Amino acid sequence: MTDQILARQLLEGVCGEYQRILGEKLTGVYLHGSMAFGCFTWATGDIDFLVAVEAPLTQAEKEALVQVLLDFTPDAPPKGFEMSVVLREACKPFRYPTPFELHFSNAHLARAAADLSGYCRDMHGEDPDLAAHITVLRHQGEALFGQPVDAVFGEVPRACYVDSIIGDVHSAPEDIIDNPVYVTLNLCRVLAYLRSGLVLSKRQGGEWGLIQLPEEYHPLLRAALAAYGGAALPADLPLHAFAADMLERILPLA
Repeated sequence: MTDQILARQLLEGVCGEYQRILGEKLTGVYLHGSMAFGCFTWATGDIDFLVAVEAPLTQAEKEALVQVLLDFTPDAPPKGFEMSVVLREACKPFRYPTPFELHFSNAHLARAAADLSGYCRDMHGEDPDLAAHITVLRHQGEALFGQPVDAVFGEVPRACYVDSIIGDVHSAPEDIIDNPVYVTLNLCRVLAYLRSGLVLSKRQGGEWGLIQLPEEYHPLLRAALAAYGGAALPADLPLHAFAADMLERILPLA
């Protein structure tokens, strides 16, 4: 059974629990990220989805939704789930930065497990990253349950999407040392959008870079693509130089 099928079965289980918890309040559950692009790998990917609701969540509903993800985490890929709950009224017409009712990812796993009530009480606000998630969703994603994507999520203005993706790479020369695969491939897909309007996955971004970027970076890009599939990343790659050069290409186009 492939990584994609295993992850989808897991997400179907989560989706069923969310239907039970939210009932008619649930507008839909929507897949985005690497699973939507069909390039998810168990070793390096997380399971990305958005939940749209018709009315604000209660504290009890928030705790129940996060508890489902905590319960499913032992069977999930190492990077786990990334989930945000958004009010339908904030999605069409699109609002930026987009307010969210609840968010969860592995970055918050320890806190959520230790203090579920406090975590759910505090985890709300506005998230510029949702502009990127919704753009991918409209471009490549799907409704796992509920109303169609286009009926719920309005078009994201280019300026909002650009602001979101630029915010994700502005510190790339520092970030690439700790997270070389993600940052390398992400820089490629950002430049691909700014140059050609392409909305790509990380893998597609690296493949685009092999065609569009100087040959001196091809060994790094091939290594990053292999590592994205689960291989070990070699040492002594020109990470900082690549990130600095890519920002010089990206920022004038933003």
